[in-house]
Amino acid sequence: MIGSPVQKGRPLAMSDAIPLPQHLDEVVDGLARNPALPPELVHRLLGCRKGLGRVAKRPDLSDGLIAEILAADDHWLTHSLALNRSLPQAVRMVLAEHPDPAIRTAVVIAADGAPRELFERLLDDPDPQVREHLAASDHVPADLRARLATDPSAHVRATLAQGWTTAPEPVRRLLLTDPDDSVRAGACAIYFRRTPHPVPPPDLLPRLLADPVTRAGAVRHCTLDTATAHRLAADPDDDVRRELAKHPDLPPALRDELAKDPDPSVALHIFARQDTPEATRAAIHTRIVSDKPPLHWLAHDHDLDDDTLEREITGELARAELRALHLPWVTTDPLPHVDSPYACFRASAAVSGRLPPPLVARLLADEESNVRTTMALNARDQVDPDTAERIDRTYRPDKRTGWRPADSLPLPTTALRRLATDPDPRMRQLAPRDPHLPVESARRLAADPDPTVRLAIATHPRLPAEDLTRLLADPSESVAATAAANPNLPTTVMHQLLAHAGL
Repeated sequence: MIGSPVQKGRPLAMSDAIPLPQHLDEVVDGLARNPALPPELVHRLLGCRKGLGRVAKRPDLSDGLIAEILAADDHWLTHSLALNRSLPQAVRMVLAEHPDPAIRTAVVIAADGAPRELFERLLDDPDPQVREHLAASDHVPADLRARLATDPSAHVRATLAQGWTTAPEPVRRLLLTDPDDSVRAGACAIYFRRTPHPVPPPDLLPRLLADPVTRAGAVRHCTLDTATAHRLAADPDDDVRRELAKHPDLPPALRDELAKDPDPSVALHIFARQDTPEATRAAIHTRIVSDKPPLHWLAHDHDLDDDTLEREITGELARAELRALHLPWVTTDPLPHVDSPYACFRASAAVSGRLPPPLVARLLADEESNVRTTMALNARDQVDPDTAERIDRTYRPDKRTGWRPADSLPLPTTALRRLATDPDPRMRQLAPRDPHLPVESARRLAADPDPTVRLAIATHPRLPAEDLTRLLADPSESVAATAAANPNLPTTVMHQLLAHAGL
């Protein structure tokens, strides 16, 4: 029986034969990640010329296996080797001379803790993609990175401008005054890839405000006199008006004018201001939420003209921004806003950490999932197991995410074992988080009709070998690959998988 205890490396018997997995390539990729894969099988996997060569990312590669990968000169194996963060530095130096720029780029991506010599060697790389990744990397020594501010490629300079927000002032001056629009736009933007948001030198602000590509990014840093405010309020660039709507010195008359801006995101920033009259705030909220198009409008309505489509997309973005809005001034003074009609105000109040228990309980029972979840994360000592389960069960994220409340509010073993038979597959996914899950529960979950549940149990150490092996033939690619990566997979099965793959 496959499910019986097996001795590593014992000869195969006919009774051990496993069927050909439906997703053999993905299963082999999963096997390449298996930490219990014996060295001789790792060696056999080097002969695989399908997939992305993930075996070369293993942290346990011997010097001999690394040398064999280099000698094979297979693109994907070598590329994965270059991405291996456990690679000896001497090997990285060799790969930095590889003729394929994609390999050299991969070396930069995985160059955490690399010696200065490596960055010096790649700084003048003939391929701009390599230098772009250097510009984006915080691992490059500052004096070397600064040289990229005069790189011949505008893409490299723009990447540096967006990514190096703490660059020395001489570097930022070069980028803010660069002759290329994309570089200046990256250096003075409304969005940066990293924080903190850089502050332009004061003497450059007039020039940045006069430049259309840097104007929006400069608004938050400027002193807002009356003439400048009126000029910015009439700017055709929506981003400029959005930034103006957030400026603390915005005159009340312009605030009220921007509350009616045709771009709902501009009006949203007026909604978020502390000095906005409540009647105006309510009108903006009503406008944004009432403009919601029918469900799946984008997928089904192919007859919209460009202007209408753009307006609908802008409205949907404003609604998403409204749901995620955080207001620091509400967090600072939360009590008046616990009963706000606006969910984003209640969520902002929940972040404060200073609410008395009765108000915490009220927000833990809020009608909006985001408010409940925010409150739970900011008052963990007041969240009992039943509340934690309820928060997770009713969690409704605004966008796709791999996180769920149970990741931060772990449930007790008693709850996890009960959830193994819950009607909701999303809750059954939590049962394998019990490291001592009863074997019968693990077997039942491995046969669950929902692939997300089978995926969750495929990593469990208590899943019997017979059931784990059966998952290799799962119709779901991810389930089959995850089962192959489970270190409890019998060695005899590993051998058969490689035989199936012709390795």
